[in-house]
Amino acid sequence: VQLQASGGGSVQAEGSLRLSCAASGGTFSAYTMGWFRQALGKEREIVAGISRSGGSTYYEDSVKGRFTISRDNAKNTVYLQMNSLKPEGTAVYYCAGTRNIWFSPPRGSSNYDYWGRETQVTVSS
Repeated sequence: VQLQASGGGSVQAEGSLRLSCAASGGTFSAYTMGWFRQALGKEREIVAGISRSGGSTYYEDSVKGRFTISRDNAKNTVYLQMNSLKPEGTAVYYCAGTRNIWFSPPRGSSNYDYWGRETQVTVSS
């Protein structure tokens, strides 16, 4: 499967952005999906994950209540709605997928086999 992320940009603190990740070349509904980010000088970390059906989600503690991950299997797309953005959210964001079967979305980046190109998110104070 090929993944293409979009929707990044520059926004002021407390603003919103929606990232999209379109999949092609595979059966999208067979993939558990995740959004990761990597800030300058820091390691890549998971932001949110979603199961194949969308029935199970995971959020990193710092984004709970502000970010929402969702998917539309008919459109082969996963989304990350980001509200109340903070300057520490400035990073490159990646979408990733895995065909391995997980009861809930895994957190480690090594569990994901397919990665899209990054999209930059910049949050100014």
